[in-house]
Amino acid sequence: MFGSNLRVALTEVEAHPSAIMSFFVPASSTALVYTFCAILVTLLLFFIVKLCTHRAQFLRMKRQGLPMPPYNPILGHLPVVINVMSSIPRDSHNQYLPGLLRRAYPNLGPNFYMDTWPFGSPVLFICEPIALHQITQEHSLPKHPDLREFLRPLASGLDIVTMEGQQWKTWRNIFNPGFSLAHLMTLTPLIINETAILCDILKERAAEGKIFAMKNLMDRWTMDIIGNVVLETNLNTQRADNPMVNALKRQIRWLVFGSKLNPWERWHPFRSLVHRYCSHQINSYINADLDRHIANLRLDTNTTSKSIVGLAMQTYLAEDTSRKSIDDTFRVFALSQIKQFLFSGHDTTSSTMCYIFYVLSMNPRIKQRVEEEHNKLLGLTFESKSSRIQEKPHLLNQLPYTTAVLKETMRLYPVASSLRGGEPGFCVRDPEGRSLPTDGFLVWAVSQPLHRDPNYWVRPETFIPDRWLVDPDDPLYPIKGAWRPFEYGPRNCIGQELAMMELKVAMVFVLHMFDVEVAYVQFDLEKPKYPNTVSGERAYQLTLAGPSDGLPCKVKPKQATA
Repeated sequence: MFGSNLRVALTEVEAHPSAIMSFFVPASSTALVYTFCAILVTLLLFFIVKLCTHRAQFLRMKRQGLPMPPYNPILGHLPVVINVMSSIPRDSHNQYLPGLLRRAYPNLGPNFYMDTWPFGSPVLFICEPIALHQITQEHSLPKHPDLREFLRPLASGLDIVTMEGQQWKTWRNIFNPGFSLAHLMTLTPLIINETAILCDILKERAAEGKIFAMKNLMDRWTMDIIGNVVLETNLNTQRADNPMVNALKRQIRWLVFGSKLNPWERWHPFRSLVHRYCSHQINSYINADLDRHIANLRLDTNTTSKSIVGLAMQTYLAEDTSRKSIDDTFRVFALSQIKQFLFSGHDTTSSTMCYIFYVLSMNPRIKQRVEEEHNKLLGLTFESKSSRIQEKPHLLNQLPYTTAVLKETMRLYPVASSLRGGEPGFCVRDPEGRSLPTDGFLVWAVSQPLHRDPNYWVRPETFIPDRWLVDPDDPLYPIKGAWRPFEYGPRNCIGQELAMMELKVAMVFVLHMFDVEVAYVQFDLEKPKYPNTVSGERAYQLTLAGPSDGLPCKVKPKQATA
């Protein structure tokens, strides 16, 4: 009896499945399920159409003979990218990618296309001087939207790095006076004071005799300098944690570029909440400083401020005589610029300073020549060096060998590149005479592979400061346009003069007092990992271009450090 009833029930289910489903699932829920499925199907179809469009475009480009690595009709360049990047540490900087691809495919050439959609925008890599001149000087391409989205949580899209057109020109001109070499020379005592604090901290680390991450100390040193020169405020991060700086560093860690392969990193559900919280802390701190500057300006409009933001206020008022006071427009834009200066200004300089310690630790004779140059021009004691530089800051520009060491370090370890957006009808002419379309592409001006390209540099992997001191007819003499750590053209780095000053001051005083020993060997014994090099380089550059593992170091005080 039971069996016959069951057969009848099963027959009813097969004949009327929707009726049985409605018994368990209400009609409204059924509609919701159907709607959800329809949305999924629509999204899937959209994805397939866009994927086919991308792949078809690159297949046409391949047939036209445009340069690119081996191409998979379905996966694009993902297989070759994964293959070459799997040979280096996961936290390596993406700027290694074009160089690795060129080594894997020697006939690829310096300029080529890459398709990793849906994990990133289609890219045109530009890695040689002539094409780089075209996109940065001859016809300065706009910054790519991916860069704007990367920085938006920090700067709200109102920073001079990503602004365009007249808006960019206006605010670049407002902040230019504060970054002029003449003005920065007046700030030399501030930089020396912060460097003296750094030296005191290094004394303490030397007494401890332990390995420490040099990058952390350099970050705090540069952050305090930026706070002084931009806001005329003492952040004191070298000696204590600062809540605004902590929030800024936390927000930087949560910034994400649109090419992350890990979906959890790319679409983290808490990212927007973290950015809102950090932005509130940062904005409150900086707005309080802006209030102080505005109040001082109201009390005495004739006072010339030494801070970059103070000079910007004066320039802003002078540009339009109808402005009687600082308005909300200035406050909004200044806030974005200050945050951008704090971010890019501290990290790039601290990374370069770390690499200076790294290369000098491996080249003791070069280090000795640097110190001899300092002693000859500035005296043999800490006090003489400090007083002479403060009395005559221009002496920093009379250190040719020191400058050569800086340039050679930045050649081997560039800390920045430029992400441009292609334009309809604009093509790059490559050395072989081909026209490379830019429309729809992220045009990535990458200096790292160029700086180590044997076609432009003699012994490119070797640290040779003298290449910056030889005559033009010497084979070592750099080819014009092949050295681009700050880029060229109207969108070059606004803070390059400040960075060079900071680096020279640090070299003068730290090298006077300490021997810096890089301690990767001991560090790796305690914390082994594999792979841990890029092309044999243990101090490979991380995602933000700093040295791997923060450059583990020990410092020893010199015998005579008076």
